[in-house]
Amino acid sequence: MNTPARRSRRDFIKKTAATTSASIFLFDIIPARALGLQGSPAPSDMLNVGHIGIGGRGRRFLRPEADATKSLKAPTNLGGDGSRTMRPARSMALCDVDSSRLDQAATTVGGKPRLYKDFRRLLEDKDVDAVYIATPDHWHALQTIMACQAGKDVYVEKPACNTVEEGRAMVTAAERYARVVQVGSQGRSQPAAWMANNYIKSGRIGKIGKVTCWHYASPEGDWTPDTEPPSGLDYDMWLGPARSMPYNVKHTHALFRWLTDFGGGQIRDRGAHVMSIANWIMDSDYTGPAKVTATGAPPHDGMYDAAVTMEITYEFKNPNWTLVWAQPGARSATLDALYGAVYLGQNGNISVTLGDGDGTSTEERVRDFAQQCDCGKAFRSPGHSENFEDCIRTRERPIMHMEAAHRVATLCVIGNIGFQLQRPLDWDPVTERFKNDDEANRLLSRPGRGPWNL
Repeated sequence: MNTPARRSRRDFIKKTAATTSASIFLFDIIPARALGLQGSPAPSDMLNVGHIGIGGRGRRFLRPEADATKSLKAPTNLGGDGSRTMRPARSMALCDVDSSRLDQAATTVGGKPRLYKDFRRLLEDKDVDAVYIATPDHWHALQTIMACQAGKDVYVEKPACNTVEEGRAMVTAAERYARVVQVGSQGRSQPAAWMANNYIKSGRIGKIGKVTCWHYASPEGDWTPDTEPPSGLDYDMWLGPARSMPYNVKHTHALFRWLTDFGGGQIRDRGAHVMSIANWIMDSDYTGPAKVTATGAPPHDGMYDAAVTMEITYEFKNPNWTLVWAQPGARSATLDALYGAVYLGQNGNISVTLGDGDGTSTEERVRDFAQQCDCGKAFRSPGHSENFEDCIRTRERPIMHMEAAHRVATLCVIGNIGFQLQRPLDWDPVTERFKNDDEANRLLSRPGRGPWNL
């Protein structure tokens, strides 16, 4: 299908030239270097990358200057000599609101990367082809949309967004500006997920009627006092579109996930991994459930407000199947892991588990089958970042494209809404609204703060 995300740069430019001055549009949206002009490398030779948010996950995407001009070797999922050649790339621009993290990243990269504390200045940099966004969840939507508007391809960490309204706006931006957008639910690009998908699509356990996900409970937190923010942190910019609140070390950086203004608990964190694989295997990247029922317990003490325990049942129609998020839930009987899912078929069950690292796992019989039969019904990604950078060149949709990521994020959002309201909710996956429930629909969006609005 010739969707906007599949168009080549040449087709994109030719179509735009019919209605717009080609010279103005070309150099406003697509850097001259991206076409091999001005003596700069073409995209097939060098990818100029910007990084927005470089703590935690963000550091993993940095490309040291010493490796920038090399064709790096990366492991493949299966077969061959166990490696593939990655496209040369360099981390030429870095942005973080925390000066200490920015300085540390600059040292890691080496050379003379361009440093920014305001991501808008990085997006104005015409030399940047693509950006990796690894900021807190509440920033993902606006930064992705603005990056698309600036003509950058985008890898943004999961979860894609904090609201359904944000997610749909991200999909629209990716399509309108013909950008490649990959969301960082990297489990789809890992071998065990592909093996399980291959096994299930080959009919080995029959039709899947239910997928049960499990995870441990969310923390309640404590009552750490608010303080002034550190001198090197632009806290107002860190807050961005979220509502204003005093600085607290226990709700910034890695701990923001347990406040719904910034994160949304385990379901929005790890659920974005487990349910991404489930939607992929169940061919639900363009749809959603018809009904959502949630129960559970909120924190009884402490400064966090995300659900401590919860169980959410999503009922899908045409085809009919059920997805359950259980926190903590019952673990797989065959694999020991912190979290994952069991796929219950007519003729048997299999598990796909995840851990705190990047690895997924599945059962030995599933792994053995993959060595015997690649039935070609499930795409085998070379790796999540590798797939993203491949798609920058081919203009194809990546494995965790924006529509798919929006649908997974929607599961997390409407699950939390069901938990908040403590009643079953009927959902329309076409209109992306609750049926006959104005109170629930008001929770599908939120106001921004100051200049930070959709």
